[in-house]
Amino acid sequence: MAGIISYGAYIPWRRLDRAQIGKAWVTPVMPGEKAVANYDEDSLTMAVAACLDCLGDMDRQKIDGLFFATTTTPFKEKQAAAIIARAVDLRPDALTADYISSLRGGTLALKSAMDAVGNGSAKQILVVAADCRLGAAQGPREVALGDGAAAVLVGVEDGVAKIKGFHSIFSDTMDVWRTDEDRFVRSWEDRFVIDKAYMLTMGKAVAAVMKDCGLMPKDIAKAVIYSPDPRTHQTMAKTLGFDPKTQLQDSLFGVIGNTGTALTLMMLAAALETAGAGQKMLVASYGDGSDAFILEATGKKGHGKKGIKGYLPIKKMLNNYESYARIEQLLDVEPSARPPVLLPSAVVGWRESKKNLALYGAKCNSCGKPQYPAQRVCAYCQSKDNLTPYRFSDKNAKLFTFAFDNLGMSKTDVPPVGGGVINFEGGGRMLGQLTDLDFEQARVEMPMEMTFRKHYEAEGMPVYMWKAKPAV
Repeated sequence: MAGIISYGAYIPWRRLDRAQIGKAWVTPVMPGEKAVANYDEDSLTMAVAACLDCLGDMDRQKIDGLFFATTTTPFKEKQAAAIIARAVDLRPDALTADYISSLRGGTLALKSAMDAVGNGSAKQILVVAADCRLGAAQGPREVALGDGAAAVLVGVEDGVAKIKGFHSIFSDTMDVWRTDEDRFVRSWEDRFVIDKAYMLTMGKAVAAVMKDCGLMPKDIAKAVIYSPDPRTHQTMAKTLGFDPKTQLQDSLFGVIGNTGTALTLMMLAAALETAGAGQKMLVASYGDGSDAFILEATGKKGHGKKGIKGYLPIKKMLNNYESYARIEQLLDVEPSARPPVLLPSAVVGWRESKKNLALYGAKCNSCGKPQYPAQRVCAYCQSKDNLTPYRFSDKNAKLFTFAFDNLGMSKTDVPPVGGGVINFEGGGRMLGQLTDLDFEQARVEMPMEMTFRKHYEAEGMPVYMWKAKPAV
């Protein structure tokens, strides 16, 4: 029987107090804050962070596939899952697939992974969901939507939870949508979206899976239910027969916001952090239908590093709405004072894929010293052509020197932007960009860790690479 071996999550460092939105538009707004992807983040980079959090120090060569779910893929035609798999350093023959255009893409990918493991075609599949949806300025979704990601590793091993049941239904309803021309989420009138689409659809899927598994609401220890807003979350729980105070998993709306495709898996990750052995959990998503699972927790802990609990307190509040508007490109701002970045070379990117996307250097077979970038001659013992590829993306480092730039920003950067040199523990030195770092807090010998980010974009071609950020 398929189960969840491990889980992880990612919440961006940037947060916006919703009161700043109310202040900007002189209108009352809901309390709380929302997570905002930094200028160098998108759904793809957040997915990499969630995968790394899920895997911890597990052997990545045992993973047979990676499924990526989002409604905000950076490409209309190019598989993002392949880039994520490369950055995470999976085997070249791992199966990769994108699940796009539906808010329940994460649970559809989870079902596919469950089937692949169940029929024996794979032993471990990594499922990751991430979203960076935008609501139009001064609208309710500008307040409600947040950014985030979550990942689960599905396999046959006795992990953190067993999957005991599943039911799915589809619903062709024009409730929430975006076309190729839409940058912001659109929807029909709220009463129709909630009453005629969400409540009816999810209610049917949940009732069916509970009946299939012979369960009553009292048998469920934790109900992980997707919802577009906190009020509807409570209403749905009561309608399904659950006690919102004791059985309903927090929606994360007050501290992160509605993270779209990622929300159900993020709530599941939060529920697994506190689940006890033998507790049964209901997991239900929504989006052009509904998927409902019954899980049974084993009481074991995953291999993740931070999870929802770990990431929530790691944050930097944006000072004002204008900074948020700049990151989200809601305003036209003065262009950079520096010359435009040249078109990156696809050939060089292909040739140096392992070095740039998986952050490989080399380790000397003679003296054992790691070194970055990879060399033919060891910098320490001068041994020639006797080095083995060595991954640096999961290595700790310290800041050797740094500088901050107030002029070279793009239209999305919030100045100043940092650059510096880091020394990896054990050997290896890297010159590159710094991110998620306060100018006032930067200091030499500061502990750093690596994070996968968008380096720059030219002529519509994004370039992804690793940057260093403060270790937390």
